Amino acid sequence: MKVIIIMGSKADKDWSEKIAAGLHQLNIPVVMRIASAHKVPLKVLEIIQEYEAEEVVFITVAGRSNALSGFVDAQTIRPVIACPPYSDKFGGGDIFSSLRMPSGVAPLVILEPEAAALAAAKILALKNETLAEAIKIYQEKKKSALDKDDRQLLQEQKKSIS
Repeated sequence: MKVIIIMGSKADKDWSEKIAAGLHQLNIPVVMRIASAHKVPLKVLEIIQEYEAEEVVFITVAGRSNALSGFVDAQTIRPVIACPPYSDKFGGGDIFSSLRMPSGVAPLVILEPEAAALAAAKILALKNETLAEAIKIYQEKKKSALDKDDRQLLQEQKKSIS
């Protein structure tokens, strides 16, 4: 069980490391690779074939014209999550290349690195009860933090009124 993060270029490394950090919190092994569907499609195919026999989820990270996510999804039976880095350059318009896929191609699109990591973990947890429990604990921590913030806010408001 592991997650394979395929980046379109080295420029996607910082974004990919944010995804990897979320996966590491849940003790999920991560392999990061670089290969462009536009420039070196055969290398992308080799990477897919290298890991496809294992229990993996692929996460693709490519901005601009994101052919990587659709290409990977069309070449594997394993789940593919597209997590394109946000770019202000085109007012966010480059996200459409991740959303509009041809028929028979269905990568999930998740825009936030932490959420992409969580989605991959939930997919892997379908067959791993230990991971499922780790996800429950992660979710409880998130809920507890939100509840704590709410209590703090109420206390601050009470102080300002008195």
